[in-house]
This record gives sequence, C-alpha cells and structure tokens, in this order.
Amino acid sequence: MIAESGPVVPAIEATGLGKRYGPVVAVESLDLRVTPGESVALFGPNGAGKSTLLQLCATLIRPTAGRLCLFGTNASSSDASALRRRIGFLSHQTFLYEHLTGLENLLFYARLYALPDPVSAALESIRAARLEHRRDDRVGSYSRGMQQRLAIARALMHRPDLLLLDEPFTGLDRPSHARLEATLEEERGAGRTCILATHDLGQGLRAADRVLVLADGRLLLDRAARGLDQGFLEALMTANSASGRAAS
Repeated sequence: MIAESGPVVPAIEATGLGKRYGPVVAVESLDLRVTPGESVALFGPNGAGKSTLLQLCATLIRPTAGRLCLFGTNASSSDASALRRRIGFLSHQTFLYEHLTGLENLLFYARLYALPDPVSAALESIRAARLEHRRDDRVGSYSRGMQQRLAIARALMHRPDLLLLDEPFTGLDRPSHARLEATLEEERGAGRTCILATHDLGQGLRAADRVLVLADGRLLLDRAARGLDQGFLEALMTANSASGRAAS
C-alpha cells in the first residue's frame, strides 16, 4: 500500500498582504501562494511595488496589513534570523561593505549564515563570481558590474531555499549576463524557489514557470509563463503604469 503524501507547504503564502508608508500604499491587499520549486517572474512599471514585495518576503520590512508565511511559518512572529538563513536576497543595494575586501565580505556572510566551513564557502563563491584575482582588494575599488557579481555570490553562497532577486542583471557585461542566466537555470533545476523582478520581459519569461504583474501595489496578473505574449504584457503594463506614487 502506497502512503499518501501530505499537503505541500508553500514557500510563500500571503493573505491580504499590505504595506503603507504613511499615506502611500506600496502593496495593497495582496494574496499570493508560491509552491516550493516554482520560478516566478515579477513584472510591473516603475513604482508598481515589486521591490517592496520582495523586501517583505525577505523579512527586511514588516507588513502593515495581512499575513505572510514563509515555509509555513508566520514571518512576523518568528525568528527572522532563522528564516533569513533560508533566503537569498539581491536588491538594488549590494549589502556589501566597501571598506572590506571581496573575500572578507563573503567570509562575513558565510559566518552570518552559520556555514560549517566559512572559509571554503567564501573561496568557492569568489571563484564562482570570477573575482579571485581581486579577492584581496577593497570592494570600494570594484566597478559596478564587479560589485553586482559579488552581491550575486553573496546571495547564493548558502544555497538558500528561496531566491528573491531584484533586477539581478543590472550592471553585468554580456559574459556575466550569460553566466547568471546559466546559474539561474541550474538553481531552477535544483528545485529552488525563485522570484525574479525584472524589466526585461523576454528574460523573465525565459526564466520563469509563472508570471506576476503588479501595478500600484495590486496584483493584476497571475498566470503560467508558457504561452504568454510579450506584447500583451507590455500593453498591460503601459495601460496600468504607476500614477506617480513613490513605491518601488
């Protein structure tokens, strides 16, 4: 007799999720369920609330309404540090320390994530970023593209269960862009859950199983990526472009 498997616990489950900054609504009454292993592209015009949603899911900011659960745990009432060890977050900020070297930055995060061999993890990550030749240079001397590569290595080094990537291709040259595409495909093949916010519709559609479109903090579209037309998405976002609110 084959035992029945239990229900799948979502990697992300949001119910009525909202975030306000005074009178400004950044995310409004959003319902979302992302199952483990899903790869999701997050689209929307400037000011749509994409970055705010990712920051909420990364537990870096708290919602002002609704409920957010990560891996079946209430993100607001749980130990945030324990949840963050399961999350890889890349934002417009690199979260790198410019006065430290590239290797020192990765070693710091390897210890923060409580990796069993932080030195080996840091060395492996800086090699993966193709920055071994600059590992002992301060990050403040790195170009924007090099800092982005190091930030990507920081986000991936602890092999997180959930990847939250906000415009990860920013500043990358063509070879680095191609390597990141290949890395994301590997992470997808390994069954990691990923939400990728990008303005590049073609890139997002290639990388995702599912597409979300936000506008003015509201979820306009939630559909499988297969069969979606880029022109349809462009028209949808143009028609619902942000109305000047400072939510990103």
